Amino acid sequence: MDLTLQVWRQKSRDAEGSFVEYKADGISPDASFLEMLDVVNERLIEKGEEPIHFEHDCREGICGSCGMMINGNAHGPMAGTATCQLHMRHFSDGDTVMVEPWRARAFPVLKDLIVDRSPLDKIIAAGGYISAHTGSAVEANMHPIPKPVQERAMDAAECIQCGACVAQCPNGAGQLFTAAKVSHLGLLPQGQPERYERVVKMVEVMESYFGSCTLFRECEAVCPKEISVDFIARMNRDYLKAKLLAK
Repeated sequence: MDLTLQVWRQKSRDAEGSFVEYKADGISPDASFLEMLDVVNERLIEKGEEPIHFEHDCREGICGSCGMMINGNAHGPMAGTATCQLHMRHFSDGDTVMVEPWRARAFPVLKDLIVDRSPLDKIIAAGGYISAHTGSAVEANMHPIPKPVQERAMDAAECIQCGACVAQCPNGAGQLFTAAKVSHLGLLPQGQPERYERVVKMVEVMESYFGSCTLFRECEAVCPKEISVDFIARMNRDYLKAKLLAK
């Protein structure tokens, strides 16, 4: 396959950025999108040019670090697929492909396709955990959990913190991410003692960085783990109840 790439290049957070055109010729249809970028970077390095900077780690659709906008879609054209698991056979020979970093106020560009996603970490630090003294926690299997509850909690826990939901949202909202992290703990018995304190802390940090949710549902459409916006409704109910309990 021969492709033309329009890639966003930006030297630093404060520098001006622009699209630069690159040729990606002789790419195997079985290559992943990141493997295609690897080939382009190898050719750039051979010519003495600076490679395209992008984030990656496991390349197995688990870690969430590979996110980028591809032809205007977070993670590209395939639903339920992270960038690292997107294969070039989903493009056509001769295509022009636009590659950009996440576009969100909360995610400033650090270099090329790499953005600062630390606001997501701040939400987790605010309450995305269960407090228990080391050695004092009861064996997990001692807590009988109904199968529907367990499965629902695992649906939420699938979130890989990639930030696609924020990048695709017209408002730059972080509700789907926060709701997934709130819900997977709030559904389980281990998370009940801090359930309402947790949701208030996490939502307040979220609102300090991200826009408001108006339920466009574009977050759900591009989530590589297909997490449902139903979790946003659940988080909102818990947040309202927490505020009422505090009065």
